[in-house]
Amino acid sequence: MRRETVSDLLAFVAVAREQSFTKAGKKLGVSQSALSHTIRQLEARLGLRLLTRTTRRVSPTEAGERLLQTVGHRFEEIEAELQALSELRDKPAGTVRITATENASNTILLPKLARFLPEYPDINVEIVVDYGLTDIVAQRIDAGVRSGEQVAKDMIAVRIGPDMRMAIVAAPSYFEKRAIPKTPQNLTEHNCINLRLPGHGGLYAWEFEKGGRELRVRVEGQLVLNATGEMLNAALAGLGLAYIPEDMAQPHIAQGRLKRVLEDWCEPYSGYHLYYASRRKSSQAFSLVVDALRYRA
Repeated sequence: MRRETVSDLLAFVAVAREQSFTKAGKKLGVSQSALSHTIRQLEARLGLRLLTRTTRRVSPTEAGERLLQTVGHRFEEIEAELQALSELRDKPAGTVRITATENASNTILLPKLARFLPEYPDINVEIVVDYGLTDIVAQRIDAGVRSGEQVAKDMIAVRIGPDMRMAIVAAPSYFEKRAIPKTPQNLTEHNCINLRLPGHGGLYAWEFEKGGRELRVRVEGQLVLNATGEMLNAALAGLGLAYIPEDMAQPHIAQGRLKRVLEDWCEPYSGYHLYYASRRKSSQAFSLVVDALRYRA
């Protein structure tokens, strides 16, 4: 097999999995036009159409799907073997990819990795900030971070943080012309800052619990954002009520820049967990990262 054929096959696998020339190009570090040219050359050599292109997406043809299933996992096996070879070195080495929210990254991952990584200079960690509840198996990510109750049953979950609470906050100026909500139902009378989860399209429902009673409230407001850090900034600017992790809000509450409401409706819940596929073959580097992130009360 010619060397360029291997490169072309890698390009095809990337496009077929991402279903996008743009996304695959970013992943491979090449332009969309160059990638499209590569695929056309591969199709010409094989005499087969491998991809169906529309204005919205790219999908494999029957021949393309067969090639993807045949070739894709073989490349994965090669990568896994190369990774395994690194275990024969004197020092643990390799890259661990983790998807997490911005808050989990800032409050849990980065502080712990700051102590861990200097001890293992050959281990690299890539953190992908994502609120879309990514399918880590499909996206070939090693692990993800979610609150405990969100982890799927077929995943291994390792607790990496303490219990958490949410906080509903707004700037004092917001309440100058508005009554303070006494119950979650009162939120329908307020301008609430919504969070849209990428990949799911819907707005996140605010969750409440008090005395065993649970409520999910679909709030409304003028502003929709896709990150809790932006929601915090919007609340500080007086743009409405925000529903954010307590640890993000607390410093601003203490300094009087934010006012908290409905605190008695925000009970603690299971904190952040690192999760990964149960069938995953763990490398030494991955095992060390998991142990470094593990929560120790």
